[in-house]
Amino acid sequence: MFVFLSCNVNEETPEPIETRGYDMLLIGNSFFKPYAQKLNAMAVDAGFENHNATVVFRGGDNGRPLNFWNDTSSEAHNQIKMTLDQGNIDFFGMTAGKLPDNPTDGFREWIEYALQNNPDITVFLSIPPPDYPSNWPQLAEERGFSNIQEVYTDFVKENIHNSLVDELRAEFTSTLIFTIPTGWACINLAQMNLDNLLLDEIEMSGAVETSIFVDPKGHQGEIVKQTGGLVWLNSLYDIDLSTNTYETGFNTDLHEIAKQITDSHDSNYKQ
Repeated sequence: MFVFLSCNVNEETPEPIETRGYDMLLIGNSFFKPYAQKLNAMAVDAGFENHNATVVFRGGDNGRPLNFWNDTSSEAHNQIKMTLDQGNIDFFGMTAGKLPDNPTDGFREWIEYALQNNPDITVFLSIPPPDYPSNWPQLAEERGFSNIQEVYTDFVKENIHNSLVDELRAEFTSTLIFTIPTGWACINLAQMNLDNLLLDEIEMSGAVETSIFVDPKGHQGEIVKQTGGLVWLNSLYDIDLSTNTYETGFNTDLHEIAKQITDSHDSNYKQ
């Protein structure tokens, strides 16, 4: 489906805006699933009516690609394979948090399998933040950094981009593989909350509707889910967040926060 913008007879005819939704397979844990769910609503709101996502979820380490792959008798493993077997998957999204000793393990196997019936598939990895936010200062000190922002920046560059994505790209040379730095949503919002820059009454930890985090593990409050969802919307559908009108339910300009995240992401690892 295409949407044509109106124009005067003296104006050049504009290019049609592509509004075909994508078929996606999204597999991950609780630091991945909320953004997949938000994307469903945001994509349809943006006009991508045929957006379709199969979301396969398992908690904790069980939601990592390697665990999904190794658990061959599990319902989740078979659902992933069945979805890929049907073909016509445009995007295959996985979580890239805690990596195995060999970083590409699990990712490589799933990509190889996906390509059998989806030769033109695009792969993306969502990068979560470190868990247990109360331990972030200690984590930064242990790793020789000043703050959690430096820790996450280094993790994205060294662990994900250099050690994982570059290796996968070298092996799957005809497949587009990129990343989404989803973790910045909670890291930036937490810092803004500490600096009293949010325009909503938000606690650092508490109820999902009014907090950055909902538990010591660092699971996301609604404001983080909405911001991360917008990061995904831009990263996957190239939506201009400065003009997007999706209603987040917050006074704080979450579109601008998400836009800053996507604008700052290394262009070599964007779609």
